Amino acid sequence: MLIREMKASDWSQVSQIYQEGIATGFATFEQKTPDYQDWSQVHVEQCRLVAEENGKVTGWAALSPVSNRCVYGGVGEVSVYISKNSRGKGIGNLLLEQLIIESEKAGFWTIQSGIFPENQGSIRLHEKVGFRFIGKRERVGKIHGVWKDNLLFEKRSKNVGID
Repeated sequence: MLIREMKASDWSQVSQIYQEGIATGFATFEQKTPDYQDWSQVHVEQCRLVAEENGKVTGWAALSPVSNRCVYGGVGEVSVYISKNSRGKGIGNLLLEQLIIESEKAGFWTIQSGIFPENQGSIRLHEKVGFRFIGKRERVGKIHGVWKDNLLFEKRSKNVGID
């Protein structure tokens, strides 16, 4: 298993995995996969990773800024998706651990995730790599007309933003 930087040429495989996540109904509020340009504009360039096995992308992780306001410049929102045929093999753990390292290199002092309560695999993954539960946003958005809650998890760097 290789964890490496995501390239634009990975997008067809990355977007397919993203679409699989959308299809679950509990991975994102998004309802359709954006094109690469739109996706790229909202994700931090130095914090985009893929897991590759035998030349095939099996998962990806990326950060997006939580706000354009300068006071939140070191806070990023995590996205992590694993292909449906590769879940439960530790790929998410490898990606998220490397994303933590890359986020600190890029100057992020806090990374956070909003996770649907029914996405127990994602909750366990985040807890395993040191994220802590910080709260619940109730009925924060709708999917197919149904209100959804979102659980907030964060991980604070022990190296960046400590002074």
